[in-house]
Amino acid sequence: MERKVRVLVAKPGLDGHDRGAKVIARALRDAGYEVIYTGIRQTPEMIAEAALQEDVDVVGLSILSGAHMALVPRVIEALKKMGMEDVVVLVGGIIPDEDVQPLLEMGVAGVFGPGTLTSEIVATIEQALGRELVS
Repeated sequence: MERKVRVLVAKPGLDGHDRGAKVIARALRDAGYEVIYTGIRQTPEMIAEAALQEDVDVVGLSILSGAHMALVPRVIEALKKMGMEDVVVLVGGIIPDEDVQPLLEMGVAGVFGPGTLTSEIVATIEQALGRELVS
């Protein structure tokens, strides 16, 4: 039996608004993933440590504070320092269009704004993991 994909959903930085992160965590759980939600106000190092401890395949970062260009590179670097460069990183939240390409270039597999369909997030995860999407 194949192991379920494990997804860590995290809120880095000082952003305390987590309704969207909880909605996404629930939707991914409903889609068949095992989801770990770390809660609000996590440092990049805390997120990477949780990803390591939980042996996750995907880290989803929910950022509404505007600090995505500072926090995402720190999370990616912390994951690399722990030998987790193969973990898929996704970013959701209020991300200006001009920041999407730089985030993708730094290794983010997908950037999602408000109103993104869960099916689009699932398709991105499956593609990033090299899996066939079962419909």
